Amino acid sequence: MREQLATMTTEAYRPELADIDRLPTLDIARFMNAEDATVTTAVAARLPEIAAAIDGVTARMARGGRLVYAGAGTAGRLGVLDASECPPTFNTDPAQVVGLVAGGPTAVVSAVEGAEDREDAARADLDALALTADDVVVGISASGRTPYAVAAVRHARALGALTVGLSCNEGSALAAAADHGIEVVVGPEILTGSTRLKAGTAQKLVLNMISTITMIKLGKTYGNLMVDVRASNEKLRARAHRIVSLATGARDESVETALADNDGEVKNSILTLLASVDAPTAARLLQDAHGHLRKALEAAAA
Repeated sequence: MREQLATMTTEAYRPELADIDRLPTLDIARFMNAEDATVTTAVAARLPEIAAAIDGVTARMARGGRLVYAGAGTAGRLGVLDASECPPTFNTDPAQVVGLVAGGPTAVVSAVEGAEDREDAARADLDALALTADDVVVGISASGRTPYAVAAVRHARALGALTVGLSCNEGSALAAAADHGIEVVVGPEILTGSTRLKAGTAQKLVLNMISTITMIKLGKTYGNLMVDVRASNEKLRARAHRIVSLATGARDESVETALADNDGEVKNSILTLLASVDAPTAARLLQDAHGHLRKALEAAAA
């Protein structure tokens, strides 16, 4: 294991930072900020691989598949975070985008020692989901060697699911095991081996792309408006009103009426106003268009 770590970029020691603990706070903050600025460049270098993976995810989810993230430690928690944001943002079923972290729910808030080494746990966690060939599993590991993440990808691929391996080292076992390997090499951390820093930032950026662009492709947005937002609290209800207003240019009274007639559904309300149809017709048009508002508007105008 020591020999393996010695070869990984994410674990490399930076002797020029040996006295970082003696620097003024502002100097350390400036250095960290400069380091973080390099992450977007590293992600940009992998955009073709990221886009190819997203197209694969979109195709599987369009036919009813699920997006499953699997990782340990920070990587696993980032997957759980991304998955948990999809229902309120895109009105997805909680079972559509799932985050698995080595060690289970307890590991989201505290370390579970040894969990990342359990390949059998990765296979069991996926089997509990009754994985199918329509699903996608994204293994996340900064090192690219985490047994839990690698085993999850290998097991998912054996079951016919599409697989993505997201790591921050070149030539990783995780990328090699996946249909789509994405290796975002951000270089050594300012604290040796602390991959919650640049590597974690890179992983978050890529996961943002995977979920957001997939949802855009699935018709969860209208332009850059979140038309599938779930209005479950006062802030989101106000946001729903604003989205309908921005999309249609309608007066407040008309927006309120449309939202009331469509049980608060933003997409339906926009269609009601722009196509001058009633709520049942809007629901039917959207169903026929598989939830794509633009397609429903085209059908209404035909």
